[in-house]
Amino acid sequence: MPASNNPALPGDLSELFHRAFRSLRHSWSQRLAPFELTPHQFRALHSLARNAADPASADGMRLKDVAERLRIAPRSATEVIDHLEAKGLVARSADPVDRRATLVTLTPRGHGLTEEVRAARREHTETYFGRLDAQERAELARILGKLGGHPER
Repeated sequence: MPASNNPALPGDLSELFHRAFRSLRHSWSQRLAPFELTPHQFRALHSLARNAADPASADGMRLKDVAERLRIAPRSATEVIDHLEAKGLVARSADPVDRRATLVTLTPRGHGLTEEVRAARREHTETYFGRLDAQERAELARILGKLGGHPER
């Protein structure tokens, strides 16, 4: 059987993986719409929330660090933060260590929305992966962990 007709052959695994990822990403984007957030905006909020949980970083994140975490250009990160600031979800302040730098923090409203979206994401994950039984989920988690550089923990 030619490789293109047998999805079990390794040459097609990347296509199957990409198709599943696109499906997950599309359904997640639809779930974000009621919150009036884009995936990049949520990822920025999530990064800021994780950063705020670290006592050593409680003052906020520099824009360049937000860009690095999102793996986007600094100019694009500025646009994402501009939109979040306009919605009252983040605030900018001067970096006390480097006056040229700006720190970004979540506002109380931003913290609250981040928690709401995280809850929606957990629900979405349960629904999306609910097509798999417990054994299939465990195997998928093991395989993805291995591919992501985190072999069985």
